[in-house]
Amino acid sequence: MDEPNGRLIQTLLEARQRHCFPPDVRAAAPELIERVLALLFPHFSERMDCSAVAVRSEVAVVEAVLTRALGTLTPRYPGLSPELPGRFMQQLPDLYDWLRQDAEAIFEADPAARSVDEVILTYPGFYAIAIYRVAHALHTLGFPLLPRLLTELAHQRTGVDIHPGATIGRRFVIDHGTGVVIGETTLIGTGVKIYQGVTLGALQVQKDLADKKRHPTIEDEVVVYANATILGGTTVVGRGSIIAGNAFITHSIPPESLVTRRSEVRPRHGGAEEFDELEYHI
Repeated sequence: MDEPNGRLIQTLLEARQRHCFPPDVRAAAPELIERVLALLFPHFSERMDCSAVAVRSEVAVVEAVLTRALGTLTPRYPGLSPELPGRFMQQLPDLYDWLRQDAEAIFEADPAARSVDEVILTYPGFYAIAIYRVAHALHTLGFPLLPRLLTELAHQRTGVDIHPGATIGRRFVIDHGTGVVIGETTLIGTGVKIYQGVTLGALQVQKDLADKKRHPTIEDEVVVYANATILGGTTVVGRGSIIAGNAFITHSIPPESLVTRRSEVRPRHGGAEEFDELEYHI
């Protein structure tokens, strides 16, 4: 007599043997970000210990988490350099400096913020940026899979979805955060502010464009208000521009532009119709 569910068991067994990733890889993402944030910002620590011994111990733990994750992934990705964890650790001082600037920029941009400490501890935008910056550093070093696990963790916890391949400059502000999407090949300059629901995406979703620049460039000091959508790899929003909420943009905007959405009512067939159109003020 055939084993009950024998076909199902055989099919899943073969699938697991082909695609199995050890649970250690998934567990490494939350463990790593918790350790890194606690190392860089005492706001995330379970206990305060200001001794040099404690700091050295926390540094060693972060590197050990990365080393363990690398060991788990090496059979799947032959040729990974054992120096990757150490190279990431060398980047942490600069990463800390950038995150401090992000937190200060968020504080300066939001009248509701009472202190930089409040931003670091409570703002989902800062939390998402912090995870992105860690993930991006690992991504640029060639660390596989873990960067995507990190940014997806941020997505789950904050509603902010930033691909680790995106390039984002200093003093980046995400206010409120929920629903923000930033694609893989997005380039964002210094001092950019974006609000909830903003999408920086691709104009076309095709697999054969995977190696092309598909997402927009946002130059320095641009503000993009809530629910605006900016699409396309050749789309450039010029320095100092302001993009109004709900704008839908698929072509480049000159520097120092104000893009607003104007609503009007025009009669049609004896009735009235509300419509929207974009206005550009340079």
